[in-house]
Amino acid sequence: MSEDRTDDGSPPADWQARAEAAELALGAVQREAGERLKRAELKVEAVRAGMVDLDGLKLIDLDGVALAEDGSVADPAGIMVALKRAKPWLFGAGSSSSTAAVPRAEPPRARHARELSEEEWRSARAALLRRAGSQ
Repeated sequence: MSEDRTDDGSPPADWQARAEAAELALGAVQREAGERLKRAELKVEAVRAGMVDLDGLKLIDLDGVALAEDGSVADPAGIMVALKRAKPWLFGAGSSSSTAAVPRAEPPRARHARELSEEEWRSARAALLRRAGSQ
């Protein structure tokens, strides 16, 4: 083999050009993936902040949005607060899709009769008798 050829017989400049093209393509794909990630995280935060129309996200300059080391958007809530302050008409009252009440952190525990004072025991007994009598 001659020294101006690679193992497969192609000129080395061809491989170099292909490697540079691949690096450029990789950079473009990484930028696009970063922008998609930014849009997705900002969309989630916009819904949480009560944005009425998600088209308002187009007003955010994605070049100014930084990604943290773990790949998440750095301070998405702060970005929404700034947007809400600058353009409050984009936001309505924050709402949840559920109308159910938030459950108690701990279910109520029944108290044993031995734990009650005499006055508490008498009022609990009277309430129990009233409920039993009304049935």
